[in-house]
Amino acid sequence: MSPLRRRFERWLTHDRRVLLMSLLAGLPGSGIALILLWRGDFTSKVQWTLTLFIVGLWWGISAALRDRVVYPLQTLSNLLAALREEDFSIRARGQRKDDPLGEVLIEMNALAETLREQRLGALEATSLLRTVMEEIPVAVFSFDPDRRLRLANRAGERLLARPIERLLGRTAEELGLATFLGIGGPSIVAGTFPGGTGRWEVRSGHFRQGGIPLELLVMTDVSQSLRDEERQAWQRLIRVIGHEINNSLAPIKSIAHSLERILTRDPKPPDWESDMRSGLQVVGSRADSLGRFTAAYSQLARLPAPTLGRVELSHLVSRVAELEQRKPIRVVGGPPITLEADADQIEQLLINLVRNAVDATIDTEGRVSLEWDVTDSRVRVRVDDEGPGLSNTANLFVPFFTTKPGGSGIGLVLCRQIAEAHGGGITLENRTPGPGCRAELTLPL
Repeated sequence: MSPLRRRFERWLTHDRRVLLMSLLAGLPGSGIALILLWRGDFTSKVQWTLTLFIVGLWWGISAALRDRVVYPLQTLSNLLAALREEDFSIRARGQRKDDPLGEVLIEMNALAETLREQRLGALEATSLLRTVMEEIPVAVFSFDPDRRLRLANRAGERLLARPIERLLGRTAEELGLATFLGIGGPSIVAGTFPGGTGRWEVRSGHFRQGGIPLELLVMTDVSQSLRDEERQAWQRLIRVIGHEINNSLAPIKSIAHSLERILTRDPKPPDWESDMRSGLQVVGSRADSLGRFTAAYSQLARLPAPTLGRVELSHLVSRVAELEQRKPIRVVGGPPITLEADADQIEQLLINLVRNAVDATIDTEGRVSLEWDVTDSRVRVRVDDEGPGLSNTANLFVPFFTTKPGGSGIGLVLCRQIAEAHGGGITLENRTPGPGCRAELTLPL
């Protein structure tokens, strides 16, 4: 393209195009009128007067038409510029529903009103978020790709014992937070900071602000909560252990006093040897019971972390059903599912649930069934029985609580520990409609 043509196209703007087209549209009529005027038998004064009138009218109408086209475009341009500058108070006039241009102005005004409401909502949400960020007792930090601090709330300032002005721009290494970045999910770590020492629940994640990737670090002081939980756990443990030990020591102490009285009697009764033997048998029995109790507690404490692997759920359930010989187990089945789980632990969990279901129906004609399905990216395995149901569901997962004669009271506790170690859970409740009970294991896919 030649320089002259480029210069001409730059000069020929939209308003000049409209003016030029208006002049061209009026050229035939004006030209014919002028030709007839100058060829007619008119005086020179009349000819020049009418010529000026025709040319002036021609130019005036063309300029008015140009303004009529250009002015609404300038209005729209000003309105769009105001919207770009986030000024949503400007509105266009001349809106009419029966006019194409008026409909455009109506839509522009509606767009400005929508953006104004969204802006107000965003400002209110941002204000609320800032207020919450400042008031929550959770330290929140944000780091840029160079690991320099870009944001910290009031709790973060207290944790690092410095005002925000002295924190912004410093690296995570300088602030002592580098080891916590990239930690991912919630983790409990111990740490010492200028503003406090204790145990912290640390979470980290990523987000973008203004197109810049940032890393978010959230630290919650859980020292007091953990101490309260530990104290309650110790209290429960001491209460249970004390109860069981007293149950064993009371008869041992009573029998020991009785045996001592037998040995100090002179002369001894004729059957003193049999009394001594039976008394020692009772002492030994209670000692064995106490040993089994402590061994059961050790089993609860030594549950290893799951070793995850690919597990075909249908094969695992079928194997569990075959292991139960006292009563046939009906496997209803479900969709084909492959889990990431510890096969041995999940198998032991299901064996315990099936055994409990068979125990509940062993003296009846009730059946035991196994089935599973998938809901919300989680698999649910159900063990249903048609037994008498549960009379007390509140203490089922309390260690050493049992409703079966001779039961240890740790089977369901172990089941729950295994389920929670896999990120799932377990529930046990009466079926509605009955009869019987339903044990439901939930695991993530």
